[in-house]
Amino acid sequence: MPLSSAFVALGSNLGDRAVNLQAAVVALRELGEVRAVSPIYETAPVGFLAQPDFLNAVALLGTALPPEGLLDALLHIERSHGRDRQHAVPKGPRTLDLDLLDYDGRVLETPRLTLPHPELKNRAFVLRPLLDLAPDWRHPVSHATAAELLQALKERDGGQAIRLYRPIELL
Repeated sequence: MPLSSAFVALGSNLGDRAVNLQAAVVALRELGEVRAVSPIYETAPVGFLAQPDFLNAVALLGTALPPEGLLDALLHIERSHGRDRQHAVPKGPRTLDLDLLDYDGRVLETPRLTLPHPELKNRAFVLRPLLDLAPDWRHPVSHATAAELLQALKERDGGQAIRLYRPIELL
């Protein structure tokens, strides 16, 4: 059976952020085949601003898990790295944040999961590494490329400050 392709956003702004992202990639290997990982970017927080800067990347995962099964596995990885979504400040600091961005280009809306990720088009810290990883990727609803979405975001609100972080090999 062929594996499905899933793009997963990785983020961390507590503890050793780079080590946290590396640990996330190792954990993703338990869920399938990590096919590629973008460069890492350092970004200012969005929403709740009184917190440290984030490191962000995107991974391409080949997996046999269905979308909601993959979501459950990502949440388990977050919890195993100290994230407590129930008691944390919304959009607050976290050791690890894993978001399912896209799963085989599917459009899906359930009580637990929306695909593509509903905020993907508004997050330069996701679009920039996604563009590096998959320049031909297209949003499953708007059909815009990551580059087009990033440009629209920049034109709309000036974009978000994104700095290429020191090279770290995540694969």
